[in-house]
Amino acid sequence: MKYSAATPEEYISQVPIERQDTLKKLRATISEHLPSGFEEGIQYNMIGYYVPHDLYPGGYHCNPKEPLPFMSFASQKNSINLYHSGIYAVPELNQWFVKEYSKHCKIKLDMGKSCIRFKKLDDIPFKLIGELCTKLTPQQWIDIYETNLKRK
Repeated sequence: MKYSAATPEEYISQVPIERQDTLKKLRATISEHLPSGFEEGIQYNMIGYYVPHDLYPGGYHCNPKEPLPFMSFASQKNSINLYHSGIYAVPELNQWFVKEYSKHCKIKLDMGKSCIRFKKLDDIPFKLIGELCTKLTPQQWIDIYETNLKRK
C-alpha cells in the first residue's frame, strides 16, 4: 500500500487505525536510538532516516537530489516492513541481527536483503530494533556506502 504524505505524522495518520500505535512506537524506538546526524522524513513514500546533504553533499548516487538513505519503515498490505541498508551492506551486521532475532522472537524471521517483514504487530522486537539502530553512525554509513559504490 502506498501512502502520499509530506510528514511522518501525516503518513501514520493514513494507515489503518489498528496499526497507528505500532508505527508510533516503532518511530519512537528508532528516534530514541539512532545516532545523531541522521534525519527523519518521508523518503520513497515511507518514513525514512537518511544522511542529510549537509553531512553528505553528494547525496544518493541514483538521484543526488535525494539525501543518502539509511533506514525506513512502511505499512504494507500484509505486514509492517523495516528496511535497514546496513543489514544488506554489512555481512557482520546481518549475521548479528539474524542471531539476535531468535532471542527476541519466537516466530521465524521473514527477511529479504534489507527488508524485515512483521506480519503480526505483537511480534515486532522493539528492543532489538533499538539496538540495531545504534550499530552505525552517519559517518560509518557514508564510509560503507562509498566503499561499496567504488566496488561497482
